[in-house]
Amino acid sequence: MNIQASIQETLFQSIKSKLAPNISFVHELSEILEISYDSAYRRLRGEKELSLEELKTICVHYRISADALFNLKTSHVIFNSLAIGEDGFDIENWLQSLLVAIKQIHAAKEHEIIYAAKDIPVFYYFEFPEIAAFKIYFWNKALIPRSGYENIKLTLEAPASLYETGRQLLCHYVKIPTTEIWSEETISSILRQIEYCFVSGFFTRIDDVFRLCDVLESWLDHVQRQAECSSQLMVGSTCEGLENSYKLFHNEVLVTDNTILVKTDGQMTSYNTYNVINQLITANPVFCTQVENSLRNLMQKSTMISGTSAKERYRFFNILHEKVKTLRTHIERMS
Repeated sequence: MNIQASIQETLFQSIKSKLAPNISFVHELSEILEISYDSAYRRLRGEKELSLEELKTICVHYRISADALFNLKTSHVIFNSLAIGEDGFDIENWLQSLLVAIKQIHAAKEHEIIYAAKDIPVFYYFEFPEIAAFKIYFWNKALIPRSGYENIKLTLEAPASLYETGRQLLCHYVKIPTTEIWSEETISSILRQIEYCFVSGFFTRIDDVFRLCDVLESWLDHVQRQAECSSQLMVGSTCEGLENSYKLFHNEVLVTDNTILVKTDGQMTSYNTYNVINQLITANPVFCTQVENSLRNLMQKSTMISGTSAKERYRFFNILHEKVKTLRTHIERMS
């Protein structure tokens, strides 16, 4: 088999492995390339080589990294970008893009997520509508010029369509074996944002600030329960998930950014956050291996607080609860 045929076969196998069983790849390929079914079949069987333009069209449509496809082992890495505020790309587009990705991860036969969390993992914002409403407001206010939020006050009512998309994200995330690495600063970002919005006079009602503090405390209790169960679950659910599918590590000093490594059916994808929530995404095997090695090293220098590590778990979450209480006291004094 020549190199071109091998790459073409690898490409098609990768795409077919991620498609839902009820999706006809032949139909999709003919639609994407605007060719007949017969022509699509000939490309799938390897009788007809893809042109460079056809290869580009397929990679763009299925969000496949060309460097991963060709397995380029160089110091140059190609990233896809999910950047809010660029070319009309808004919060809804961003959430929908993440939803497509998380569904593909969930559909894989073998899947795993490793999440180094400088901030609260984005999926958790949708455990409670109050947190979702606050984050959606803050993202629009801070990240998107002329978003229409310039003169809008903050209420804790999330836009229904965005909240529903976020709930779908969360529903898929909790079903995937996940390792999270937190520090004591993981919750600090949202606390600073709440204080900023209060000082800036963005809240419609002062009571909503204290309501957010209450919800954050409830959310911390929920994550602590997940750690006790070693299994992710939705709020209000019982610990009936896959055993040992959730591992939580506490690192005291080294979690400096939000990095997500996804492993699906022998392939890896790295999501690297910049400018608060924008994502740089690559499946470059060399880069992803470096990220995995870095995350594994971070785990070795951390303390596992899920499962049987009750003493360390209580100590860690008590520290986070104290941070929320400190914010509440600070705002009470300023009110």
